[in-house]
Amino acid sequence: MKAWEFVEDGHVTYPRGFQAAGVACGIRPMGKPDLALIVSDRPAVADAVFTRNVFAAAPVQVSRRHVRRSPFLQAIVANSGIANAGTGREGLRDAQTMAEWTRQALGLERREAVVVASTGVIGPRLPMARVRRGIAQAVQALSPRGGMDAARAIMTTDRFPKVAGARLWVAGAEVRIGGIAKGAGMICPNMATMLAFLTTDAVIGREALAVAFRQAVETSFNAITVDGDTSTNDMVVILANGTAGHEEIRLHTPAWTAFAEALRGVCQHLAEAIVRDGEGASRVLRVHVEGARSLEEARRLAYRVAHSPLVKTALAGGDPNVGRILAALGSAGVRFRATEAEVWVGPYRVYADGRLQSNPDGRLKRLFRQATVDVRIRLRRGSAGTTVLTSDLTEGYVRLNARYRT
Repeated sequence: MKAWEFVEDGHVTYPRGFQAAGVACGIRPMGKPDLALIVSDRPAVADAVFTRNVFAAAPVQVSRRHVRRSPFLQAIVANSGIANAGTGREGLRDAQTMAEWTRQALGLERREAVVVASTGVIGPRLPMARVRRGIAQAVQALSPRGGMDAARAIMTTDRFPKVAGARLWVAGAEVRIGGIAKGAGMICPNMATMLAFLTTDAVIGREALAVAFRQAVETSFNAITVDGDTSTNDMVVILANGTAGHEEIRLHTPAWTAFAEALRGVCQHLAEAIVRDGEGASRVLRVHVEGARSLEEARRLAYRVAHSPLVKTALAGGDPNVGRILAALGSAGVRFRATEAEVWVGPYRVYADGRLQSNPDGRLKRLFRQATVDVRIRLRRGSAGTTVLTSDLTEGYVRLNARYRT
């Protein structure tokens, strides 16, 4: 029996002691919401992970510094429509100003109490007068029911807001976890064009939170790919404000294990929603690798299949072309004998003993036309394994990205 339960309509204001808002301040056209604000009623223990892209956007640079310098955070402000990336010193100053305006509007003491995030088109400067008005609007609109508004305000090419929640019990007290995310394209390991904001009312120290959080990110947001491109603006942030009031969750205790599992569940749900909402996507492919010598080897094999345009287009067409899976595996840079590998599509073994296996083609086609397809690669080299999620590659993806800035 699981020590926690999933809450489908949970989001960043599902945990107690958090408020949020999402407003339209004119960064995006046609009155679309484009500025989100998430606030804890009290200083919160925090952690974050950021893109490893060399061209990290200005808000990433500012937020990375704030997380490193401050043991507590209290607010997250994020805009959509403009990424504030590739904007030089001016963009860095704009990100710092955005964080400072938010701090002042909320009456917070610490300069580093605010994380700032942006997503959208790379290159343009932010319209700072509109951003300032938006921050003031968002502060006025803050509500314990504002989580969905915040989720909508960080969307760009997303077709739907991505939210998730979970709850568990620690020493008889209910502990809640909530999250929102955005992302549909430029999705690749080490996160994606992706923002994810997580909140919890758990009482937990920074080390215990960081270990649980980073493990969760590694098996969720860092295990998805849509198009193989890693964004300049990725970040995942978690705030834990302790409002639940229970005894502190300590590292590697049963309470911590339950909390870590619940957090991982929320992150995995959000990550899968990102893949399912991949630009132009109609299907999700889960690539499972088992029996590799190391986790690194397993990931290399899984991502090679998940990144393959030939595999992804076959998925789009509902074509169970096993040869394309084999071609991707064999070019992953991992040296193994062909006879060591087995490939399964759903319950059917399609490759073993160095040859394709006889299977009813109609059944395989039906599997490949389902909303989610599972491909399992089994090796006989070790005990390491991983799972990577990707989406198919359709004409819709090409059309959307061909006119992204027009």
